[in-house]
Amino acid sequence: MPLPRLIPCLDVTAGRVVKGVRFQGLRDVGDPVELGERYSDLGADELVFLDVTATIEGRETLIELVRRIADRIAIPFTVGGGIRSVDDGAAIVAAGADKVSVNSAALARPELIGELAARLGSQAVVVAIDATGGDVRSLAGSRPVGRRAAEWALEAQERGAGEILLTSIDTDGTRDGYDVELTAAVAEAVSIPVIASGGAGTARHVADALAVAQAALLASILHENPERLRSLRDELRALEVPVRDAA
Repeated sequence: MPLPRLIPCLDVTAGRVVKGVRFQGLRDVGDPVELGERYSDLGADELVFLDVTATIEGRETLIELVRRIADRIAIPFTVGGGIRSVDDGAAIVAAGADKVSVNSAALARPELIGELAARLGSQAVVVAIDATGGDVRSLAGSRPVGRRAAEWALEAQERGAGEILLTSIDTDGTRDGYDVELTAAVAEAVSIPVIASGGAGTARHVADALAVAQAALLASILHENPERLRSLRDELRALEVPVRDAA
């Protein structure tokens, strides 16, 4: 069985990494190229870049910024935000991403998932799900869509997604722990990997998420002290969570 993955996340707006609480109160936490390179050097298993305002602003992803980050890292790289078509996804991969993440566009037109999978391969298609109380929301968590997270994750898998990135809006940025109940429900509904996101504050929180998911997304817990990524691996091993040795 593959080892659990630790995946730093760069939420980006206006070319800067930002972080908030429950998708609100975004604050600047650094330069995405510098942070991405640092996480790669510290042995992150993968890196996720989410252009968090591209969909709301109706614009394309910051492709040149994606290209600059890709040139500086040596780990798998997922990019999301503003991807509305197969051509958008292909452009992101051409800029250096290994995977593309779709969220609101896939909810609006689920056929997009299969189209991306046919063009890029299922292994390169991540469907991101933002949920509160188990209910899916689109447009950066601002709009209810009348779907349940586990149900939508299963449909995404059936349409060709290779991975689910599940963010609990309720716990996002709180550092009070992941929504393990929601994560477990989604993981039980699908057979593809699930990345837990939203709420990491301690190694125990990460261990709890990795007990039900295949990967943990990390943001607030790392951005102010990227070196924590190394010590976090040791803390997880002490909690009997098998993680990969850092490069």
